[in-house]
Amino acid sequence: MRASSEDPGAPARATYRHGDLHRALLEAGIELARSGGPQAVVLREATRRAGVAPNAAYRHFASRQALLDAVRMAALSALAHAMEREVASVRRARNSAAYARDCLSAVGAAYLRFAQEETGLFRAGFAVREPVEGDQPDAANASPDGVHPFQLLGSALDRMVEAGVLSPARRPGAEYLAWSAVHGLALLVIDGPLAGMPRKEIEALGRRLLEMVEKGL
Repeated sequence: MRASSEDPGAPARATYRHGDLHRALLEAGIELARSGGPQAVVLREATRRAGVAPNAAYRHFASRQALLDAVRMAALSALAHAMEREVASVRRARNSAAYARDCLSAVGAAYLRFAQEETGLFRAGFAVREPVEGDQPDAANASPDGVHPFQLLGSALDRMVEAGVLSPARRPGAEYLAWSAVHGLALLVIDGPLAGMPRKEIEALGRRLLEMVEKGL
């Protein structure tokens, strides 16, 4: 049985299969991030929650950074899936241009909503990563299933080009402009002066921002 945070004396478990322990440690790390952000992801606490001795964790995560990297990738994957679900819910509009605009708005709306509803995971997903010798940057930034929020934004912008809404000449680098604007609003909402703003007002502000981004592109 997994140890809870209220049961510091729970016995260590030694019966996990190899893959099960890896998953249990990752799930514990995700829950730590969900409740306290990236700084709460501590390997020793993850092992305690999984109910195993600390030394058992090092076969799966050599360091706290390794666990945080895995949590980070899981957080980005969760965000990507939230964006995919939002886009999938968009109804086919009267024409391709309207549909492309709606899909871009869905990507941004899901991003902002995830930041508010899963703030700890959102912070973990975009936490500044401490470089480790032998790093592979692409691997460190990829999600477990190969889907990244940045790629979904790119797909939405490609759809805008195909629909004739966005000029092909203005497509290169558009992801960075759109992402920085929406991410900036997300940070203002969860960590800045907009933290106390009512949800409806934030949603309205988000819609205006997305309209501004589209027109600016």
